[in-house]
Amino acid sequence: MKAVVVHGAGDLRVEQRPDPRPAPGEVLVAMEWGGICGSDLSYWKHGSTGTAVLRHPMVLGHEVAGRIRELGAGVTGLEPGQPVTFHPAKLVGPLPEHLAGRSNLHPEVRYFGSAASDPHTDGGFCELKAVPVDQVRPLPGGVSTRHGAVAEPLAVALHAVRRAGDVRGRTVLVNGCGAIGSLVVAAAKFAGAGAVIAADVRAASLDVARAMGADRTVNVGSDELLPADADISFEASGVTRALGSVLRATAKGGTVVQVGNLPGTDAPAALGDLVTRELTWIGSYRFAEEIDDAIAALAEGLDVGPLITHTFGIDEAEQAMRVAADPGAGSGKVLLRLGG
Repeated sequence: MKAVVVHGAGDLRVEQRPDPRPAPGEVLVAMEWGGICGSDLSYWKHGSTGTAVLRHPMVLGHEVAGRIRELGAGVTGLEPGQPVTFHPAKLVGPLPEHLAGRSNLHPEVRYFGSAASDPHTDGGFCELKAVPVDQVRPLPGGVSTRHGAVAEPLAVALHAVRRAGDVRGRTVLVNGCGAIGSLVVAAAKFAGAGAVIAADVRAASLDVARAMGADRTVNVGSDELLPADADISFEASGVTRALGSVLRATAKGGTVVQVGNLPGTDAPAALGDLVTRELTWIGSYRFAEEIDDAIAALAEGLDVGPLITHTFGIDEAEQAMRVAADPGAGSGKVLLRLGG
């Protein structure tokens, strides 16, 4: 089978690997679609993402979907040909009691396409993948594998919205309208937000956010000012210099959810309004079981189609990565056609 393998910084290869077979309790899936994430780009560009450093060649990809090819021994309730996506996290050991319901914070996780542990965990940018059955999530009728590949980042957005509490009827600001920010726009609208304002420095990103449901957009790259008094703000850019303006745009006593990854090193940020406006600043990391909520939302009509701006074949993986990494390409979510 073909697989998209990163060997080091700047070294991405589409190479042949042996076809896997499902072990007992596993499902063999013919992969069809994979979405490129920021961590995939970071492994390709830098050989690392956050504290995870690439030590060996690794198959990329954790936003994936396909169709069941074969069931391993002991697997019931699924059928060959059935469309599926995945929960890409496998927990190692029991969840500590104080983290009940927050499996995303488990101290040891094996995640598709992650070098956080050694040996690394191969991802799903390949033609065939054997997956433990408890990580397989069937897609309901009406949800294509193309849209199913977006369930994972949609789960990230739904988790962020859940962290904010009840958004019904509230005015929401989303700062940073890359793929996750635009999905937060859609998730907030789906959860009943009264008005969603999307802000970014790029017009193309704002076009996607508008198509995903934003009621108003603000181009801060053209010196437009963020609105005042948003009840809830989602900071999805991960740019520390944006924090001051987001805090100032949030109403006194309001809530700011930090979705965008912040640097692990010292960085300047204007944080005074956090205290004087008595804001609640909440972190949001990946998701727990919101992958199931994401699949349900897709089935109920949440349309991720406008987010998908580019598609490439598996043999064009490096070109796809270049487009996904290019701020001038106007990309939302870039998908790889893995097979099917």
